Amino acid sequence: MLTIVAGLSGLVGWQLSDTAAHKRSVARDIVAAHARSLLQDSTVQIASSESHSVKPWFNGRIEFAPTVKDLTAEGFPLVGGRLDLIDGRRTAALVYKRRSHIINVFMWPAASNEVLPTSSVSLQGYNVISWTAGGLSYWAISDLNAKELGQLQALL
Repeated sequence: MLTIVAGLSGLVGWQLSDTAAHKRSVARDIVAAHARSLLQDSTVQIASSESHSVKPWFNGRIEFAPTVKDLTAEGFPLVGGRLDLIDGRRTAALVYKRRSHIINVFMWPAASNEVLPTSSVSLQGYNVISWTAGGLSYWAISDLNAKELGQLQALL
């Protein structure tokens, strides 16, 4: 009996460790993708502040319908969108601004319909927030302060 309990404890510990390592790996991909986008002449492939222009642009480019909101009235104008590669998968990247700060919001289908709690971390001078909602995994990143980045997360 003790062997079974020890084995299960080890398995659970390994799974939690593996999940944390995977999340750190994804966070590093997010930081790299954000930094790459800032090096380009344009952070978007479809430049528009209208969600009705940006959302259809993703049709046929990814296998899901991204959530695209124009949040100009709330102080987060939509700049546009692009495709990116995170954790080996094609993702939708929406670009918002807050004053002079660029915010990338990456999204892809969640592994399950389970709603996971918000997680935040600071990496390489960027604030990163991740969460799930409506069957999608979201990761937002910017040099914007964590409080305002959290406000964007609440609006999405």
